[in-house]
Amino acid sequence: MKKTLSFLMTAVLALTCTATSGCGKKESALDQIKERGYLIIGTEGNWSPWTYHDEKTNELTGFDVEVGKAIAAELGVEARFEEAAWESLLAGVDSGRFDIICNGVGYTEDRALSYEFSEPYVYTRKVLIVTSDNDTIKSFDDLKGKTTANSSGSTYAAYAEELGAKVEYIDTFGETITLLKQGRIDATINSEVSYLDYMTQHPEEQIKIADQSEGESVCYPVKKGETELCEAVNKALENLRSSGKLAELSVQFFGGDITNK
Repeated sequence: MKKTLSFLMTAVLALTCTATSGCGKKESALDQIKERGYLIIGTEGNWSPWTYHDEKTNELTGFDVEVGKAIAAELGVEARFEEAAWESLLAGVDSGRFDIICNGVGYTEDRALSYEFSEPYVYTRKVLIVTSDNDTIKSFDDLKGKTTANSSGSTYAAYAEELGAKVEYIDTFGETITLLKQGRIDATINSEVSYLDYMTQHPEEQIKIADQSEGESVCYPVKKGETELCEAVNKALENLRSSGKLAELSVQFFGGDITNK
């Protein structure tokens, strides 16, 4: 009798597990996103033209914001943005606060050890920015012993330190240029498109590019192990690229198509 009862309980448990898609089986991030109906996107909101607030409407916009909305639409869900400081974004993916980061994240081999990365969606160059009257800093190699400014945890800050520079940590590109003009830093390393966007808005600014790197891959990171979500993002980007939407947004926000290497 005991053996019969044990058998029946085991059978009931097996049927229950089957009905609920498996006992102990962890639901993927993509399944969770589709069930709740929205994609949680982490972004800074203060890095034009990637992600920023429109001066007139105060609405969050920018290249990465609009691409993020388009990716969500491709997944059949809404996009919900949460703003955070740069140094909190990757940690937010680790903790599950964000599903994805849309914030011009450069691909590095070190980062790839901790996160799944989408295929590159744009390619950018690092530029070395100095004041127009600076004739002593002409290349990245000249940064040894100099002072720069960048967001904490950024690839730009890491590269400056690698070159032997001291880095002052700030939040926005505008703050960096203010420090540069005041003579409190010697130079800054940043994105070429951010520099061009800034100069479009401030054509009178007395700054220049002293040196630049080769094109680098910019990708979207998701939590390590969430390969299904990463593949879905890649499929969305493929559709946006083939439809011309990705290039269209690039021209709108960057003034040119930087979606190809």
